Amino acid sequence: MMDFARSFYKSKQWEATRRAYMVSQYYVCERCGSVARVVHHRKYISPQNINDVDTTLNWSNLEALCYDCHNTEHCAVSACAEGLRFDSSGNLIKI
Repeated sequence: MMDFARSFYKSKQWEATRRAYMVSQYYVCERCGSVARVVHHRKYISPQNINDVDTTLNWSNLEALCYDCHNTEHCAVSACAEGLRFDSSGNLIKI
């Protein structure tokens, strides 16, 4: 998890939005149909948009993903190098 976003991802607003969105998607990955574990932001959060609720909390910018699809999404755009992946808390870890 990026430092600039840490407080956002720990906020009550995000937790409530995340939980409600996952329930609305029945915890099903929107890409492969597996069990969804992550609510992904389609438009990535950045220091410039972290306070824009249309980006951070708007359901049209969210996607329920399983770990594999979430890791594929981020690694496909060079967000992580070979041998790295995101864990369930959004932290980059070695595999």
